[in-house]
Parts: sequence; structure tokens; C-alpha cells
Amino acid sequence: MKLLAFDTSTELISIAVTRPVDGQPRVWQHTGAGGAQASSALIPAVETLVAEAELRLDELDAIAFGQGPGSFTGLRTACAVAQGLGFGAGVPLLPVDTLLAVAEEARAQQAPQQAELRLLALLDARMDELYATHYVWHNGAWTQGADYALLKPEAVQLQHSQALAGNVFAEYGDRLPVDAAVPRWQALPTAAAMLRLAPALLLAGHAVPAEQALPRYIRDKVAKTTLEREAEKAAR
Repeated sequence: MKLLAFDTSTELISIAVTRPVDGQPRVWQHTGAGGAQASSALIPAVETLVAEAELRLDELDAIAFGQGPGSFTGLRTACAVAQGLGFGAGVPLLPVDTLLAVAEEARAQQAPQQAELRLLALLDARMDELYATHYVWHNGAWTQGADYALLKPEAVQLQHSQALAGNVFAEYGDRLPVDAAVPRWQALPTAAAMLRLAPALLLAGHAVPAEQALPRYIRDKVAKTTLEREAEKAAR
């Protein structure tokens, strides 16, 4: 299978391409600074990586992108670039949940041989909040255990999770629930994780035409009002 995947939902750009080489899948990867630089850096980096893999975009089976939740600007960047590439190459798009990619990256790095795993995936939502949801790994597949939530760190519930995974520990670690039996695994929604998720998602029919690809925001506001900021300051 020939796939391109990229994510700009966090502070990093993550890109990966895979295609068969001598009958075996080979992966090319790139990681770079995201944030404000994502909109200008993503397309050149994609073009470079696809060229290194000796692929044309119209040869791809799908283009996967991190649809969110995550940085509003990053999600819009990834979706817009995916739509443009998909339209131009006539290739279907595969929106991938960023929290699912966090779960998969953590599993692959920390527990690749574990047959079953219960994991709480967390991403920094800024504004003193987290994006969160539970996942269960069983029989070689992920199942989402709850709907997406936007929470204060203190409101996170472990719910028999075997691990916490995400990018929130440096900022909010001392405000999260503590259980010595529950490790904390630093993980981001990498493009390589999206490539591993893609075959099952494609088989399940999650690919869409470019015009139907949309970001998933979860939060419906991007900034606090002056009154909200002053109230929080007074409370502290």
C-alpha cells in the first residue's frame, strides 16, 4: 500500500510516506517545527519526502491527515493541504483522529507486544484544558471507550486505565490524578502512527473525497474573554 500521512495538530510537523520495496513496506519520515511555521513548511516538506520515496502523488492509495482535536490553526493547515493534494492528484483522503494516533504511538513505543491495553490519550488543548478520551487495544485493533472530552486537568478520570499517554505532562503533570500503577507515556500523534492505523481505517470505509474532509475541533472557542482571564487571575 502506498500512503502519505501528516499531522500539524501540535507544536511539531510530522510527515511519513510508505510504499513497498522488494515486497516489504518501507517508511520515510520527517519531523520539523510546527506552530506558526506549519502553513509555510508543510507542502515543501511533503514534496521532498514524496520525492525521496520515488513516488508521485497520483500513485498514492490515500492521503491521511490529523483531523483533530488539536491546534485550530494546525488542524486547518493539515486539512487544507490534504484537500489540495487530494483534489490535484485525484486521491481519497483519510481523516485520522489525533488522540487515536497518540494512543497508537504510545503503544508502539512502550508496549508493542502487549495483547491488551487500556489507555487514556491526552493532548494539550491550551487555555488550561486537555482533550481526552479512552482507548482499548484488543485483538490487534483499537476501540474508543468514550466520547471526546475537553477537561481541566483535575477533572481527568483514570477509569481503570493502564497508562496515560500524550503531551500534557510537563505542563499539567502535577494536576493530573496520581496512581503509582499507571505510567505516563510521552507521545504525539505522529504520521508513522497514522500509517499503521490507515489500513484498518481504509478497510472500515473511513476514506472520503477531498471535499468532504473536515477538521474536528471539539472546542467551539479559540480564546478567553478579558473577563474570563481576569476572573482566573483573581482566583489564583
